[in-house]
Amino acid sequence: MRYLPLTDSDRQEMLSVVGASSIDDLFVDVPAQARLSGPIEGLAPHASELAVERHMSALARKNLSAGEAPFFLGAGAYRHHVPASVDHLIQRGEFLTAYTPYQPEIAQGTLQVLFEFQTQVARLLGCDVANASMYDGSTACWEAIVMARRITKRGKALLSSGLHPHYVSVSQTMAKFTGDALVHDAPTLDAATDIDALVAGIDRDTSCVVVQYPDILGRIADLTPLADAAHAAGALLIAVVTEPVALGACRAPGHMGADIVVGEGQSIGVGLQFGGPYLGLFACKQKYVRQMPGRLCGETVDAAGKRGFVLTLSTREQHIRREKATSNICTNSGLCALAFSIHMTLLGEKGLRELAGLNHAFAVQAADRLATVPGVTLLNDSFFNEFTLVLPKDARETVRRLADRGVLGGVSLGRLFPKAPDLANGLIVAVTETTTPEDVEALAVALEEELA
Repeated sequence: MRYLPLTDSDRQEMLSVVGASSIDDLFVDVPAQARLSGPIEGLAPHASELAVERHMSALARKNLSAGEAPFFLGAGAYRHHVPASVDHLIQRGEFLTAYTPYQPEIAQGTLQVLFEFQTQVARLLGCDVANASMYDGSTACWEAIVMARRITKRGKALLSSGLHPHYVSVSQTMAKFTGDALVHDAPTLDAATDIDALVAGIDRDTSCVVVQYPDILGRIADLTPLADAAHAAGALLIAVVTEPVALGACRAPGHMGADIVVGEGQSIGVGLQFGGPYLGLFACKQKYVRQMPGRLCGETVDAAGKRGFVLTLSTREQHIRREKATSNICTNSGLCALAFSIHMTLLGEKGLRELAGLNHAFAVQAADRLATVPGVTLLNDSFFNEFTLVLPKDARETVRRLADRGVLGGVSLGRLFPKAPDLANGLIVAVTETTTPEDVEALAVALEEELA
């Protein structure tokens, strides 16, 4: 029996309160082409369980998963080896059924895990304090921008051209409701970052400068001059890290003066999973902790003097009144945070540095080989595990043809920046510890044949 507690009159009363004439009015912001106008095509209205299972299995077989082909996709989501022990541990009942501590006093194990997670993230990002995770990297980026608004009482944010366009898009969507002005331009196919332009653009209305590290093209810059310029004008520096493994080799943004560091934690402990769920990282300087969104787990002692854990700060709307909350995003991806923490614990500092070293070494070898392909130019010769190639023609078509050959050759800049024709020939290539020399050679040969 279906549970439908609302009557038609109940629904009509609710619609009248919000000023809508029908349910459809609630979806006007969703583009018409993205809405279903009828039943899902290809799925029978009635079928047996066995028939549905066979149908869904046939659809799944059309996917080409990361482990089945030479794989060079990146741009914010990376294929890394996740030890089997991570998945085994997160599926233990005490973790799987209690990953969100709504009753924290009886969820000591979960709180301890989150406390350790916070410690790991704070050390990784180079900050004083980290929260108990966010929804994903893009929403964490927006939360940092609106946090800077609360701190500085200003409403203008400078977004680096090297910031992932999906992060920019999410921030622009949310800024419609806060009135923040976001200044952003598409990147250029240049080996140099836009640090100098960002410094020149800071003024007394600027709340923050948002810069990705490494950026969307794989370029790495010293953030110290940008931090100094932002602070001189009373603004904050927000650093975005989409590939946390890079921090096993690169200096942490917090150590270069970043006030808030956010990022995507997917690379550590969380598989690609066709796009999610992922994990948002969020850390900041101690003096800004009361403006930090989400939740903060702290260590204490109980009545018997034994070590215990508590929710020290709970600023989500689930815990306090909505108008007082610093964030209305209620999902904190706690299970993914657990996977991150387990994987990070297994690696340790030494293991993370070794993993980062492998990523960089393999990427250098791949870049050297791919740069020998006639017509291909390596844009940036300073990178971690991701770099940009400039092809002699539109990379979107090349990527599609490579996929037809069974090679997932990278992410075309034309796909990420469809309104920037100058970027159409750019191809972002990511190389991790899972990439073999045979994979690189397969991509190089396929590129040579496609560009001939």
